[in-house]
Amino acid sequence: MRVQGLSGAATAATPSAARRVGGGGFRISEDEGARGASGPGGLRTIASVDALLALQSVEDSTERRKRAVKNGRHALDMLDALKISVLDGSLDQSVLGRLKSAAEGLRGGTGDVGLDSVLGEIELRLEVELAKAAQV
Repeated sequence: MRVQGLSGAATAATPSAARRVGGGGFRISEDEGARGASGPGGLRTIASVDALLALQSVEDSTERRKRAVKNGRHALDMLDALKISVLDGSLDQSVLGRLKSAAEGLRGGTGDVGLDSVLGEIELRLEVELAKAAQV
């Protein structure tokens, strides 16, 4: 027995039947036609991202204290640099500019009374040295 492919009549009938079933092309149902973008879901996402960013920007007392200690050490280093430049006789404006920026870095409270007191004394010393340099 010999097997032959599909007959010509069968192959011609199949595609035309499929075309007739689909018949109308692409249609949008009337229920789906007037849908808008969902706004509340997007707002919740933005609010949660804002909350995460706000939590990251809040620093605890230990971070504030570490930053203040670092700024205080930097200010003391700038005072040493000023002392060396005065002893060398090479006092220039760059040293005074760094001294002024170090003084600005000391402002702000840490929550620790003792540390705030020490930082206040360092800041006072920086201001005195800046005033003396302005007179010269």
